[in-house]
Amino acid sequence: MTDKISVQRIAVFAYHGVFQEESKLGQRFYISFTAELDLKAAGQNDDLSKTVHYGEMTDVVVRVATMQRFRLIEGLAETIARELLEGFPLVDAITVKIEKPAAPVTHVIDTVSLEITRRRS
Repeated sequence: MTDKISVQRIAVFAYHGVFQEESKLGQRFYISFTAELDLKAAGQNDDLSKTVHYGEMTDVVVRVATMQRFRLIEGLAETIARELLEGFPLVDAITVKIEKPAAPVTHVIDTVSLEITRRRS
């Protein structure tokens, strides 16, 4: 599948992390996703019902990131991927990237990130 819809770097303020300060003070996260699906019929017919509404997908990402708390960004990414696959049946695969620019490390860094891809089974 080569057709993709991507939303990049949704900024959310949330309370994810292993350390007490992270869950108490919170921090900014950037979340991106890429949905793989067949977009041919949507493009040929200019028909929204043949694709996914990326605004609604973004709403799901923000809801998961701000209404639940995770110790690990791995858990956040897995939950977002699951919710997007369950909520948008036209999506064949989803890639989720989480960036944590204020990760508590002892070195100067730009960001810490992880990226997962999950496919419909």
